[in-house]
Amino acid sequence: MASPHSEHRPEASVSPTVSTELLLEMFTVIARARAVEDAVSVHIRDHGFAGFWHPGKGQEGAVAGAVAAMAPDDYLFYQGRGATWPLAKGMGLGPIIGDLLGKTTGSTGGKGAGVPHWADPALGIMGEGATLGSVYPVAAGSALSAQMRGTDQIALADFGDGTAARGTFHESLLEAARWRLPLVYFCENNGISVSTTFDSVSPTKTIAERASAYGIPGVRVDGHDAVEVYLAVKDAIDRARAGQGPSLIEAVVTRVGGHWEGDAQKYRPADFLSTYTDPLEVMRKRIDSATADRILAEAKSEVAQALVEAEAAPLPDPSVILKDVFA
Repeated sequence: MASPHSEHRPEASVSPTVSTELLLEMFTVIARARAVEDAVSVHIRDHGFAGFWHPGKGQEGAVAGAVAAMAPDDYLFYQGRGATWPLAKGMGLGPIIGDLLGKTTGSTGGKGAGVPHWADPALGIMGEGATLGSVYPVAAGSALSAQMRGTDQIALADFGDGTAARGTFHESLLEAARWRLPLVYFCENNGISVSTTFDSVSPTKTIAERASAYGIPGVRVDGHDAVEVYLAVKDAIDRARAGQGPSLIEAVVTRVGGHWEGDAQKYRPADFLSTYTDPLEVMRKRIDSATADRILAEAKSEVAQALVEAEAAPLPDPSVILKDVFA
């Protein structure tokens, strides 16, 4: 049986030249994110976990490419799959893994265990709503704020193909397009929402084509290629900064793991990875082999050390739940 996701792969891939520095930057992000994926998987197997970990293996390239096009003070609203988003935006491994284990060293001081809600406004990491679909109006509000204040900041709203069915997607996009907000809608389409295939529920063949209903550009790219994603997001951001309004980008990716760690994935055919292209390997071929090996080894060592430190860190007092609450 062919993979249902194979039908969502773009027909062509664009890989023009970018600087060596940028290639190394994106590869390092992917390498560290993959090291987190591997370490967390082993930790859950050996020690258990205080919640659900939603693996992001296979989707790291799309995220690394998207964030590489953003400025440090741009607003990021992400979805909680894997750890690439906060890593790419500049958050350290200590706060990231601290949040995963619900320790005081986490970016939220211990409030993000299980399904983490990494946040650091100083880095433009604005956190994640507990309800999928809440990202759209909040990101649009941040874009409106930037527009009203006259800055050149943009907001990026990341979401999955399933979340594109929420009413907030259409409602916010209507207003964002009309008001020409500096906003990028970024969809990681892995072709499956928990256990439901995109084809079985979507009236459109792609997410990108929905942009035409709102008079904005809709672009579909190969999310396994960080360079292709970077170029598409850079164009969208340049357009947003120039006052031309939002864009919708659909990055076609592969969710290698289950919806959560331990998901048996009985809803998927045995050969669902037959068309998969590893984003780490795509980038690895673009840089020096010895340099790539060094970056991968360093990433593994750094993540292992961060995990040891997070395990040794204290758990928060229950009163932490009352901190950082606006009243």
